[in-house]
Amino acid sequence: MSTVTTPSAPKVGFVSLGCPKALVDSERILTQLRMEGYEVVATYEDADVVVVNTCGFIDTAKAESLEVIGEAIKENGKVIVTGCMGVDANVIRDVHPSVLSVTGPQQYEQVVNAVHDVVPPRKDHNPLIDLVPPQGVKLTPRHYAYLKISEGCNHSCSFCIIPSMRGKLVSRPVGDVLDEAKRLVKSGVKELLVISQDTSAYGVDVKYRTGFWDG
Repeated sequence: MSTVTTPSAPKVGFVSLGCPKALVDSERILTQLRMEGYEVVATYEDADVVVVNTCGFIDTAKAESLEVIGEAIKENGKVIVTGCMGVDANVIRDVHPSVLSVTGPQQYEQVVNAVHDVVPPRKDHNPLIDLVPPQGVKLTPRHYAYLKISEGCNHSCSFCIIPSMRGKLVSRPVGDVLDEAKRLVKSGVKELLVISQDTSAYGVDVKYRTGFWDG
């Protein structure tokens, strides 16, 4: 009797560095990969490819990012880099020329496509069998979650590099924010931590926009 072997799910290793905003970006990328049938693994050795979400805010964070990239290359060899430090790809490639791809923050689709290039998703994956929860993949303890309400900042402070990496203020529609909050609470989250680059400026860029929610 012949047996049919089922191919194993492609495996991704993921390292998320930096602030809670970057962690939310990591959660979004991982959610998309899980929806496509990728398995997230805890070690470099078990991964088919490793994604490193970098921080580029201060010198020590940049040094840590470069160190982690080097470690991933040494232990795995197939490394995709994203995040704030990815805005200056040349700095990363000068130190680690073998990285497969470098993208900046919020470039979720490019990161997922880079993973596809290294290890394509299984064509026979059925998302109805291996369900991803409605709230998506979360990297925080179950009792709390980060809720990002906007991206970027309109200020040009001489001491801060964030606007050059994250861009100008872009507020999420209030309905999207509230829908996500409902999903998180329904999943059992007890504390929502509202975050952004400039929380007090939320809505300034869309102050005359109207809309409906839950009505």
